[in-house]
Amino acid sequence: MVFKQLFPTRKGAALPAVDALNREGSAAYAYSPRHQLAQIAVTGCLGQTFYASAENQLDQLLDLTRTVDEAFIARTAVYARERGYMKDVPATLAAMLAAKDVEKLSQIFPRVIDNGKMLRNFVQVLRSGAMGRKSMGSRPKKLVQNWLLTATEKQLLNASVGNTPSLADVVKMVHPKPAESWRAAWFAWLIGKPFNEADLPPITQAFERFKRDNANGVISTDVPDVPFQMLTALTLYSKQWAEIAKNGSWQMVRQNLNTFARNEVFKLPGMTELIAAKLQNANAVAKSRVMPYQLLAAFKASDEKVPAAVRNALQDAMEHAIANVPGFAGHVVVCPDVSGSMSSPVTGYRAGATTAVRCIDVAGLMAAAVLRKNGNARVLPFENKVVKLELNGRDSVMTNAQKLAKIGGGGTDCSAPLEMLAKEKAEVDLVIMVSDNQSWMDGVNRGATQTMLAWERIKQRNPKAKLVCIDIQPYGTTQAMERDDILNVGGFSDAVFDVVAAFAAGKLGTAHWVGEIEKIVLTPQ
Repeated sequence: MVFKQLFPTRKGAALPAVDALNREGSAAYAYSPRHQLAQIAVTGCLGQTFYASAENQLDQLLDLTRTVDEAFIARTAVYARERGYMKDVPATLAAMLAAKDVEKLSQIFPRVIDNGKMLRNFVQVLRSGAMGRKSMGSRPKKLVQNWLLTATEKQLLNASVGNTPSLADVVKMVHPKPAESWRAAWFAWLIGKPFNEADLPPITQAFERFKRDNANGVISTDVPDVPFQMLTALTLYSKQWAEIAKNGSWQMVRQNLNTFARNEVFKLPGMTELIAAKLQNANAVAKSRVMPYQLLAAFKASDEKVPAAVRNALQDAMEHAIANVPGFAGHVVVCPDVSGSMSSPVTGYRAGATTAVRCIDVAGLMAAAVLRKNGNARVLPFENKVVKLELNGRDSVMTNAQKLAKIGGGGTDCSAPLEMLAKEKAEVDLVIMVSDNQSWMDGVNRGATQTMLAWERIKQRNPKAKLVCIDIQPYGTTQAMERDDILNVGGFSDAVFDVVAAFAAGKLGTAHWVGEIEKIVLTPQ
């Protein structure tokens, strides 16, 4: 007689058997190479994460680009930059195309290498030799030259901030030949060669005058409109710092609240109100393309010297940042992973530059944002089991995100919230799981994962229900196999909400995430 515990009868279609192991050594489903590449591109920062080193991620990226076509690599680079607002991986993919297909590189270069930081990233990846060559090549060299010869003075000044390589290094490498006298003088000024100051463009001239005034003890409040990093090497006074805050971009002000506090900017009349007004300006928030987690980072990093009005303005900015988060119809459940592995910095560990924002902060933030726009949504935090936590949808996103992030710890069981919903026989239309997908406490050796089995039980009562698994850090596996009612999506950018909304509304086909990338049009050069 057949052993029934080994061969149980289950309703519905047969579920796919596991075909891979995750980083905890537990059974999982592997993504297709295209899906893996998409996940790395939109979530990967090539830094050390909880389960993977930066080197491992780069090796995985290189392996994947050997298995997918150059057109998809090009589209992925564009998507990651324009929709995911990523930096490292898009620049790396562009550098790969420099070695694999310079024609495709030419088609995407202006869209991916869209500022000086990206230009320097691209050059550094190429000259590192990681792509199999250290020489730039004639076509990539011309693309870099063209950027340098068409950039505005402001763009060049912004690009001049930073090293490895510095913009001066890039100029020395590619030898641009400017037609304009101001550009020739500016390049000479940049690389330390003789130049005529009268030929310099206006902002750079103003910077040279400001340096001389400061050196001579003249305290000028006519601060030149240069990147503030160019001014920090000088001795500045609170009134000069105040001018920097007044003229600075929204992002720069957000990132330097503690600097302004240390330099007593907030003690000057009206400056607290001015900076708070800038931070909470809805149009400025929209133009900055700020991610909600960046606002959370600024809020968490602000010390006690930053006035309460300014910290409150960050909360107002958060509400503006999630204003476009869509509402979802029906019964919505969001499940943030609060297990121990979610303590990893969301952009990985980096010497001297590790973010204070952890994966658990992002999971909490996403859950709080969904709750803010869907007041009746259920939030089921989980680790090895579902954690009880009462949240008020009327509380601010920042408040609820912090409540969730304070849980932390325990193992990972991605099936736990689904098992609970199935046991309750709950009405479900959409479940959003936010995790690193490294489930191991529900491990199986054969057949389907516990996550798939639990989801199938939910589907028996809710045949139209959909499951979205948001994978914050890309490791190439999932607990829920991709199909018409299951979406696996990587990332923590604002683009995630749009993709989830399209999927929930039935506007995404079976290709899902990869299909969004394939829609990108490459324009022949």
